[in-house]
Amino acid sequence: MIRVLLLVLALAACAPGAAPAAAPAPAPAPPESFTLVAGGDVLVHPTVTAQAIADGRGAPDFVPQLAGIAPLIEGADLALCHLETPLAPPGGPYAGYPDFDAPPEVARSLAAVGYDGCSTASNHALDQGTAGVDRTLATLDAAGLRHAGTARSPQEAAATTFYDVHGVRVAHLSATYGLNGDRSPTAGNVALLDPEAVLAAAHRARAQGADVVVLSAHWGTENDPEPDVEQRRLAPELLASPDIDLVIGCHAHVVQPFERIGDEWVAYGLGNQLADQETPGTDDGALARFTFGRAGDGRWRVTRAEYVPTWIDTGPPIRVRDVTAAAAGTPAAAARDRTDARVATRGALGAGLTRG
Repeated sequence: MIRVLLLVLALAACAPGAAPAAAPAPAPAPPESFTLVAGGDVLVHPTVTAQAIADGRGAPDFVPQLAGIAPLIEGADLALCHLETPLAPPGGPYAGYPDFDAPPEVARSLAAVGYDGCSTASNHALDQGTAGVDRTLATLDAAGLRHAGTARSPQEAAATTFYDVHGVRVAHLSATYGLNGDRSPTAGNVALLDPEAVLAAAHRARAQGADVVVLSAHWGTENDPEPDVEQRRLAPELLASPDIDLVIGCHAHVVQPFERIGDEWVAYGLGNQLADQETPGTDDGALARFTFGRAGDGRWRVTRAEYVPTWIDTGPPIRVRDVTAAAAGTPAAAARDRTDARVATRGALGAGLTRG
């Protein structure tokens, strides 16, 4: 019956006087630019979990803690977070330092405030073993968040995470300097920050059609606002490759500088986005916002680099705040001033970095 109906319709379309079939609409042209926003460490301490349980009246809800920066995240064409901790089964048990296991509701909350995906390679990635890796990725999948840096199989480890940003193909890589204690990856389930391996992965991504390749690097010395020797060695080595366009750093838990190296940028460390640590400076964070535009040679490059200072107000209640317009003399303004100073120590302001 369906075949007969299609034949009748086809003959009618060809009959004299019949209106010609409409031509298919052309594919939309790629944009002239797009924005990428990246956030710092999501490190779920027990007090952060307790706040989420209180906000959700029993069922953990992290959205209220992140709502103050949601407009910045939602406003990006592509938003990438850094999930440092494994995710527990529904209902727990949950755990903090040294072997984290965070409520799975974190994933749904990150998606709700506008994130598209997360880097997951960190020194805590194997805190709950291979089962923790598998569970975390399944939870991110269920929340609609893509992920890079950890994997459930050798095949997944070899695959590239891609985002279609209005027709621009963006690849996201993630790797960590190491794992805590004597842990080691199994079948590549955690990507390590080995330059040869990272550059090979970036080259594969480019061969697979990536217009832009972004690397999330879990590196640096904790609580040190300046990049260490290894960061200063790796950043120019990685950005010298034509296959890597941007490096975004996490792990130090304090804000570190931005730097322009050639035509490309590195944000050495974005501090904590959501955490509750006692060390001074660990409540400070920065959202990095990079605008990419197509250059005359057809390549996509960063045309504008910005940062937005954030601050974890531990309250109670715990709330992450955009402190750009904080009133002078307040703790929020002090956090902003610290971030303003720290992002600038390697010449970024002279190279074009602005506060968003």
